[in-house]
Amino acid sequence: MSDTDTDIDLETVTIYSDYVCPFCYLGRASLEQYQNTRTDPVRIDWHPFDLRSQKRNSDGTIDHSVDDGKDDTYFEQAKENVRRLADKYDVEMTVEIAREVDSLPAQLVSYAVKNESPYETWLAFDEAVFVALWEEGKDIGDRSVLKTVAEDVGLEPTIVDDSLSDDTLRETVTEQFVRANQHGVSGVPTFAYDGHAARGAVPPEHLQRLIEGV
Repeated sequence: MSDTDTDIDLETVTIYSDYVCPFCYLGRASLEQYQNTRTDPVRIDWHPFDLRSQKRNSDGTIDHSVDDGKDDTYFEQAKENVRRLADKYDVEMTVEIAREVDSLPAQLVSYAVKNESPYETWLAFDEAVFVALWEEGKDIGDRSVLKTVAEDVGLEPTIVDDSLSDDTLRETVTEQFVRANQHGVSGVPTFAYDGHAARGAVPPEHLQRLIEGV
């Protein structure tokens, strides 16, 4: 990640997340609320996590016949929890669950931006991807949607085509998924700081305790 225009002395929290996880979006809203209580911002070190690995077909469609232990009852409960937290964090969401969306294309592009562009550019892209899905209801697995997101934050849209055709990048991101599991990350969002972790869309005060120890 480029450090050319960001203060490397800022507190950095590691976040494992997947764009198709509504609780990752809500967790970021909680982080923003915590950030608003601080004088100095917290820098995000994002690590991708793949929630679709078991159910992804080769064409990027989602195979719901694969049993991952999440039935209709699970998703109804998840929707209720999303609504509850959206109200708690005052977050606008037009989509509660995105079962048909594959985030792998967005994660590939985001990882490329993270490693090739200034931190602020990656952060703007990352936030715009979340907004496109959860606020605007767009399919972030769609190439044209990602190109629009990239352009809107000042990136050349060619980064989307380049990222999606880069086999080496795909292998690298896949390795990141494996490493997340090896580090004990079994669900997202997971916030990690100084050897400690908090999982889920935890409230701002939990993030304060994680990072500040108070």
